[in-house]
Amino acid sequence: MRRKDIVCTEFAFTLPKGLVDSQNRVHRQGVMRLATALDEILLQKERKVQENSAYGVLVMLSRVITRLGSLTSVSANLLEGLVVSDLAYLREFYNRVNQQGNTHIPTECPHCNAKFLVELELAGES
Repeated sequence: MRRKDIVCTEFAFTLPKGLVDSQNRVHRQGVMRLATALDEILLQKERKVQENSAYGVLVMLSRVITRLGSLTSVSANLLEGLVVSDLAYLREFYNRVNQQGNTHIPTECPHCNAKFLVELELAGES
């Protein structure tokens, strides 16, 4: 019996600072899913993106972040409140999981040549 390949489509993350909501609660732990072709298509149809292409990152992140702290719905308007270091973190995390499909980096010990995976930990993550 052949083992089927398992594709991970959701990835947990921790924001360096955290998003502060209107009730002064800080949300740091989140989950991001892989982006789809439909996400890319719908991004181009967004009025705010057509008016200002820089807004596209917030719209895309709002589509792929499935949970942030106790929030189960994340909008582009909500993400406008992110501090710049958290936005940079999410952009880097998004690129990593969508280009590589994981948050682990294959590594090899320079002394014994043993191969293993190291989990990606981005700057500012604790």
